Amino acid sequence: MRTAIISHPHCRKHKMIDDHPECPERLDAIADRLLASGLDIAVQQKQAPKAQREHYLLAHDEALVNHVERTLPLEGLVSLDGDTWLCPDSQKAVERAVGAGLLAVDEILADNLDAAFCSVRPPGHHATRATSAGFCVYNNLAIAVKYAQSKGVKRIAIVDFDVHHGNGTQDIFIDDDSVLFCSLFQYPFYPNTAVENNATLVNSPLPIASDGSDLKALYEQQWLPKLSVFQPELIFISAGFDAHLEDDMASLKFVEDDYAWLTEQLATLSKQLGCKGIISYLEGGYALSALGRSAIAHVKALVDS
Repeated sequence: MRTAIISHPHCRKHKMIDDHPECPERLDAIADRLLASGLDIAVQQKQAPKAQREHYLLAHDEALVNHVERTLPLEGLVSLDGDTWLCPDSQKAVERAVGAGLLAVDEILADNLDAAFCSVRPPGHHATRATSAGFCVYNNLAIAVKYAQSKGVKRIAIVDFDVHHGNGTQDIFIDDDSVLFCSLFQYPFYPNTAVENNATLVNSPLPIASDGSDLKALYEQQWLPKLSVFQPELIFISAGFDAHLEDDMASLKFVEDDYAWLTEQLATLSKQLGCKGIISYLEGGYALSALGRSAIAHVKALVDS
């Protein structure tokens, strides 16, 4: 697949308290592994444009955007919630984190790309329509989905394989039957969302120590049938790599090959269904070596499909 990695140096400018797991070095780990793998010659590398305020409002209430704008400090750090902080340069990172998905949508709809991986931060999938939370300021992926809808895309599937439930994404799309949301997550675990399902909501809780065999069974039994019937025109992925065996933020046991396998399945399905493409957004992943290896395994699976 014609694949791009979309990022921007400003995504490193967002900094939180010392030793916070959601740190700028996460992007370095991915960039370093990309070079070491030699995959850099097989992907296009694009700079994320700056998103505008109107884009945040596609998925978020005006009150939240106002709150973020008022909270941005002139110096030091200010807390948005118990584990999400803003620094003076956070807005520069947020603009590019959101902008990456907008560019990905435009490039895929123009038939310039088949897939894009947005290697950006801060992440997004815990941000609801009305609140920032869980390291997330705005819901980058949800904004890109709304943007794609504004461009005429009728049916969109979102697959979230972060170890934490994508509660923000669920909140934004729960009443939109043109969006199918499939989310796996360790359970019980943060953000402790009540597990519910409907025609376009497929929540797949996993117990502690679940591994790649559990992932395969989940995809084949729960997600693949729903995705096949739904027939999305565009697939979005919330690509969190914190379910990795080496990531001590959680207690699942995925490895790089599992992320590659799932990505291959989604890429194959995308082709079978005649999808316009796949847009993947970095979410979690805090063990830096595992994050770099897993993200590049994910990108390589897109390239090779």
